[in-house]
Amino acid sequence: MKVTINIDCTPQEAREFLGLPNIQPMQEKAMKQLEEKLLSGVAGMSPDAILRNWMSFNPEQFGDMFKMFGGLGGTKK
Repeated sequence: MKVTINIDCTPQEAREFLGLPNIQPMQEKAMKQLEEKLLSGVAGMSPDAILRNWMSFNPEQFGDMFKMFGGLGGTKK
C-alpha cells in the first residue's frame, strides 16, 4: 500500500508548523553586508585602479624579473 500526502503551504507556514525559527531578518542583514562588500570590491576593479596597481612596481623588481627570465632560456655550463 502506498499513501501520498500533498501539503500546500508557504515556507513560512511550514517553519511555523515545525517550530523552526524565523531567520529572515538575519538573512536580510547578511545579504546586505555581502552586497556592500561586493560593491566595494567592484570599485577596485575599475580600469584606472587596475592600471595603477600594475604600474606601481619597484624598478629593482623589474630588473630582477628580466634577470630571472634571462636565466630560464639559457643552458648551464
